[in-house]
Amino acid sequence: MILCFLCIFLCSAWVYKSEEKPLYKNSLLPAEERAADLLSRMTIEEKTVQLIGFWDIDGTKVLTGDSTFNEKIFQEIFRYGIGEIGPMNLPIEKDVKWKNAAQKFLLTKTRLGIPAIFHDEGCHGLMKPEATVFPMTIGLASSWDEKLFEDVYDVTAREMRARGGHQALTPILDVGRDPRFGRIEEFYGEDPFLNSRLGAAQVRGLQGGSTGVIDQYHVLATLKHFTAHGSPEGGLNRNSGNISMRDLREIHIYPFQYVIEQAKPAAVMASYNEIDGVPSHSNAWLLQEVLRKELVFKGLIVSDYEGIRQLHADHKVAEGSKEAALLALKAGVQIELPLPDSYHTIPELIKENKLDISLIDSYVKQILILKFNLGLFENPYVKVSDAIAEAKKATSQKLALKAAQKSIILLKNKDNVLPLSTNKYKKIAVIGPNADFAYLGGYSGTPYYNVSILDGIKKRAGNSAEVIYAKGCEITQNHKKNSFYNWKYALDIKLATPEQNKPLIEEARKVALGSDVVILVVGDNETTCREAWMKGHEGDRSSLDLLGSQNELINTIVATGKPVIIYLMGGRPLAIGHLKENEGVKAILEGWYMGQETGNAAASILFGDIAPSGKLTVSLPRSAGHIPVYYSRKSMSRAFDYAFSDNEPVYAFGHGLSYVSFEYSSPKLSKPIINSSGSVTLTVDVTNKGHMQAEEVVQLYIRDQVASVTRPVKELKGFKRVTLNPGETKTVSFIIDPPLLSFYDIRMNYGIEPGKFTLMTGGNSTDLKSVELEVR
Repeated sequence: MILCFLCIFLCSAWVYKSEEKPLYKNSLLPAEERAADLLSRMTIEEKTVQLIGFWDIDGTKVLTGDSTFNEKIFQEIFRYGIGEIGPMNLPIEKDVKWKNAAQKFLLTKTRLGIPAIFHDEGCHGLMKPEATVFPMTIGLASSWDEKLFEDVYDVTAREMRARGGHQALTPILDVGRDPRFGRIEEFYGEDPFLNSRLGAAQVRGLQGGSTGVIDQYHVLATLKHFTAHGSPEGGLNRNSGNISMRDLREIHIYPFQYVIEQAKPAAVMASYNEIDGVPSHSNAWLLQEVLRKELVFKGLIVSDYEGIRQLHADHKVAEGSKEAALLALKAGVQIELPLPDSYHTIPELIKENKLDISLIDSYVKQILILKFNLGLFENPYVKVSDAIAEAKKATSQKLALKAAQKSIILLKNKDNVLPLSTNKYKKIAVIGPNADFAYLGGYSGTPYYNVSILDGIKKRAGNSAEVIYAKGCEITQNHKKNSFYNWKYALDIKLATPEQNKPLIEEARKVALGSDVVILVVGDNETTCREAWMKGHEGDRSSLDLLGSQNELINTIVATGKPVIIYLMGGRPLAIGHLKENEGVKAILEGWYMGQETGNAAASILFGDIAPSGKLTVSLPRSAGHIPVYYSRKSMSRAFDYAFSDNEPVYAFGHGLSYVSFEYSSPKLSKPIINSSGSVTLTVDVTNKGHMQAEEVVQLYIRDQVASVTRPVKELKGFKRVTLNPGETKTVSFIIDPPLLSFYDIRMNYGIEPGKFTLMTGGNSTDLKSVELEVR
């Protein structure tokens, strides 16, 4: 009897055990433990698909004609699951329904039920229809405002997560020093220190803090492009750069190092370019020795789109996709995006004993841990109503306006023509190819509304002044009033012809003659400055001049004798020395791409509702032939002028005027001498000498007077944005500590050399007051 009972008990226990929920489905267990259990159950095919992505940008593969989920096709393509899924350009309702359907399929129709990570672009807002669009990165960086960055990318993350997105392919930490490069609009600017601080703020916004823990409202941040992608030869996308090891570390790696240390980003993306003959996607030294060991990065390493395919198709360091996969996997690239060109060969490589399964297991486990930590197994679905509510928040719209207002730069203001007075100017002409639509730049979403310069000025002027308009000229023939289309789909761009523009210029001349003041809105659109990725889809340029008939338009309007204000809209630093020197051009505003609130922000600056406070993050060259012109040059780099031309930039890094003047005291140190491990406090008083409240960006630069290797004539080492009322003085302080004074010496050791340093403060990189510090 007892024996019979034991048999029944043991059999019942075995049945119960076999029906128990697998450990990996127990949400109470640590992610590490769940991932280990799930990994132990996976076949090599199921492991392989976790290391690849899928991308169907137009939805032609997995969506039916009415944008519903095509389960049959998905079953054929992803019966084993998928690691990541790329973005589709869908409005909110369709976007949410597609993602929910995909996750439901993966959770219920695949053997182990592993959800996908959906990644999205978030360069300056979520790149989707019905999303908030902020200033383009080079524009937003002109605010020099870390708190603003946190706020902007917090909104970006919340909108992305509400629509079922989990990973943002941003921030972009590339140091941009060649304005011919079409991607420069995506960068913060030319300085590694500024990039590092803004990059860390962007990660904090996206991830909800600096702990590396991602809650249900935030997303994984992906630093890119590691590394030196921002300085390609000839300004041509994906080209290599001739970069010394010292420059590689101090300029290009430094922003990544700082952001990884201070903000704990979840992922890093390898760059397209090569370094000393080795493409980044196969560079084990770069990804393993530097990124993993030196920078102590513990997150995910992903490929750039088609970066692994390029190893065999373009770089020619691999004979085919199988060898490319082997090179990238051993170098440390864990996920191939956007599609499986090479990583689908993983089972074959393991079978041939060319690849150790333990490496694949370590990569897959890390991805699974991310998915568990994101809560995708328990909460994979999102609601349309929540996504719509998030996208329509009034606070986000106000933030878009605030961001644009803080980012517009006043370059020139002759005779204080600005701010405009409607008592003086009763008839305002708004003219130019970019006046009647706010172009948004590359990687842009499509907002619910778009305020042009013309509309913003009309709204602000109201009944106090008449606003009249003329197109003036077209820049290109085949662009549309659709930034996403211009950036992605417009091919074989053609400039508008002089014959097409002649009647438009004449019409503009007549409109100008009938006005009291002219606002000319010129520059670029997304077809003339963008990421180049195939023949016919170019974006890099050999010239930095205003394209087409725009200079003819400016000269024609200036000839009318009316005061002319230039508003530059675009993503590339342009050669505008002739506008600076033109007596008829009274004012110049660098507006970059300012997002959905462009017109309202511009109008608030033009009419003096607020004082401009943006500062250049790039130096503006006189021509393409003057490149490079970055401010942190070596002392011998501009020892002589060019024949017939000055070699200095038209406007220098950090430049930006206000409607008030700021008075700076000489900087003071808490002590004049420190040892190599000590620190010192620098203080400077800044006074608003004007009649209105204004904001100023106080900048700190250093110079090592004598060193074992040549050092820049000045380097940015601190900045603070302050708000000052009329007549108010504030004391701004900076802590000067060892990291700010360190560099790679003649033996490539990183540290401080004893000696004297010049510390400089001011409102730009040229007008500075200094104090000397000695390190013993």
